[in-house]
Amino acid sequence: MTLFLITFILVYGSMHVYTFLRIRAAFPGWPGWFNLLLAVFMSAMIFAPFIIRVLEKQSFDLAARLLSQIGYIWMGFLFLFFVSSLIMDTYRFFLHAGEWMWRKDFSSLIPSARQTLLLPLLVAVVITGYGYSEARHIRIERIQIKSPKIPAGIGRVRIVQISDVHIGLMVTGKRLQAILGQVEKLNPDILVSTGDLLDGQVNGLRDSEALLRQIKPRYGKFAVLGNHEYYSGFRQAVSFVENAGFVLLRGESSTIPGIIHIAGTDDPAGKGLGLYRDIPEKELLSTLSKDLFVLFLKHRPFLESGSSGLFDLQLSGHTHQGQIFPFRIFTHFMYRGLDGGFFHLQERSYLYVSRGSGTWGPPVRFLTPPEVTLIELVRE
Repeated sequence: MTLFLITFILVYGSMHVYTFLRIRAAFPGWPGWFNLLLAVFMSAMIFAPFIIRVLEKQSFDLAARLLSQIGYIWMGFLFLFFVSSLIMDTYRFFLHAGEWMWRKDFSSLIPSARQTLLLPLLVAVVITGYGYSEARHIRIERIQIKSPKIPAGIGRVRIVQISDVHIGLMVTGKRLQAILGQVEKLNPDILVSTGDLLDGQVNGLRDSEALLRQIKPRYGKFAVLGNHEYYSGFRQAVSFVENAGFVLLRGESSTIPGIIHIAGTDDPAGKGLGLYRDIPEKELLSTLSKDLFVLFLKHRPFLESGSSGLFDLQLSGHTHQGQIFPFRIFTHFMYRGLDGGFFHLQERSYLYVSRGSGTWGPPVRFLTPPEVTLIELVRE
């Protein structure tokens, strides 16, 4: 965790320094007091995520909510500005390289320092505005899996997956109601949460807990922990999930008699905190009879060697599929192409990775809309 925090500060801080220098180069005549104010603002934004957590712990909810809106929208905007600026820098580099290689004057094609700032600024503003809207338009993804393990008397089982909702300062109230409204429309037999249901402090979320408790599928609700449940305050997070009506699976399984096995495992984020239930997947899944469909819930879309043939369907999340393009490129490589979507692993064994139903950090999504997923298991 310490390494992550240090890396975050260095990377995020470097983006701010880069942006500050870009502004200075574009407007060299601006007075020193303005540059000082800009430096103070950017310093505050670098440490805003940490200040927000302190405010939450001290129960300054209004201040934490206000700062989170400013700080996290700024985070998304800065990322988009930084990427757009790098593209501009690459363009300028090739023009300068062309001048040197071919001894030609391309100065008319090279944007000025001010243009180099303003064009990425415009792109970032437009995409941030669009992404803020996209993050609130939840899509329904539908998957159908045919299996001879679905009993003839049942014929069809409707499973709805939510993942990475991140209930907290940024996702609560109307946003949570919108997500759960889509869940209710799908009329699930089973509702599953594949981790990161919560984000930040768990205090003051009774209304959200009550909203989740109102959803009562025929065969129940099941959940596993994500990394953010550990960061939110482990005991309070577990209490929230269970009070919301979910059966929490931590290296264990539950069976709906004659219909389906549902197994789930802890997220490895708990290892460093001494809270991880270290039950090997293969050992857990091997105890389940193969006569019933085996649904495996796991927050991160990693496939453990030897376990993929022991389940029929693994449901995961965590990646947000990058949340803001082009960060999606990094998650694609990080998770070896398993960062979002439906995958056929081997005969009658599948993986589905959700893009997530909410947002982490910036309340912005770009080319990765939030989703609620309907998985229909149909008797073959």
